[in-house]
Amino acid sequence: MTDRHRIGILFSTSGPYGLVGRAMRNGAVLAVEEVNAGNLGITLEPDAFDPKGEIAGYAAGAKRFLRAGIRHVVGCYTSSSRKEIIPIFEKIDGILWYPSHYEGFETSENVIYTGASPNQHIVPLVQYLLARGDRTAFCVGSNYIWAWENNRILRETLALSGGRVAAERYFAVGETEFGQVIEAIVAARPDFVFNTLIGVSAYRFFQELRRACRGRGLDQARELPVASCSLAEPELEAIGPDAVDGHISSSVYFSSIDTPRNRAFTDAYAVRFPDGPTPSADTEAAYIAVHLLARALARAGVGEIAAVRRAASEVAFESPQGTVRLDETTLHAALTPRIGLSTLGARFTILAEAPAPVAPDPYLVRSAPRIVPVLRRPSLRVVPS
Repeated sequence: MTDRHRIGILFSTSGPYGLVGRAMRNGAVLAVEEVNAGNLGITLEPDAFDPKGEIAGYAAGAKRFLRAGIRHVVGCYTSSSRKEIIPIFEKIDGILWYPSHYEGFETSENVIYTGASPNQHIVPLVQYLLARGDRTAFCVGSNYIWAWENNRILRETLALSGGRVAAERYFAVGETEFGQVIEAIVAARPDFVFNTLIGVSAYRFFQELRRACRGRGLDQARELPVASCSLAEPELEAIGPDAVDGHISSSVYFSSIDTPRNRAFTDAYAVRFPDGPTPSADTEAAYIAVHLLARALARAGVGEIAAVRRAASEVAFESPQGTVRLDETTLHAALTPRIGLSTLGARFTILAEAPAPVAPDPYLVRSAPRIVPVLRRPSLRVVPS
């Protein structure tokens, strides 16, 4: 006899960032199936809703779940959608398990955050770029809180080291015309472009920037590198072979992590979802959210919100990126920052990584994490005598 728990799955699998939403849904579905086939003594019964990338759709989905008695919902990709529905969860008393990197400066007793905080993605990225000698940025982003806040953090962190932001430009989500801003970027010749565009906007920007640079005889990846905190494997595939390589991404997970645990995850994912999208940090964060939720439900023994919230900070999960635990004060996850460089194969070569999971610091009140170069693995290993 197992305890049954209904959960909500709230991802936009269609709309301007539907590719990312499908990758996140897949991660949640795979985790549900693993939990139900495992020995936790519980069964998860998922109910899915597609908001189609529309803010009103997220509110409708959240209300539908909560009014139906579903108190735990794994979902949202954008910060605007999260901000929209947090008051609904606080009013009706449910928990949103939010599996996406985000800009920080937020906590709620009704949200558990399994994606990266700013000290786990934007701060390591700035450290890496400064170490390369890159001090001037041109910021291009989608016009909502994710881009605004990450650009602010970038601007302030650069300024502390004598760097600067040359310009900031914002576009509506789904915008695909970037000719004018690309002309401005080429004219300004910053050390790097900081990209906070999402979905189809990001894909088109990368394509147009590479095309414009080629037309001027510029090596875009070397002379005008683009750095992001949201660029992932499915998006590399969407960008296409003509513009896919040489981009810098800061993330806590890449599908190229070379460990037995991650290989087992990517193999299981490929069998379950042979048509993709390729697993990414967003996929893994949704996968982690469901597994932590299941462990918290099992430990609490009930689905009651306060009990599950307490239990959530008492459990751990051996995820594809490494061991993940929640901070009991902020309900954010300890995660491992990494820096990757995109390849022609639409994957990432890992250039640097933190030596251990880094505690979440959503308000940036503690010291920043240190990342170290990834050493090439030796062809032979030392065998103890």
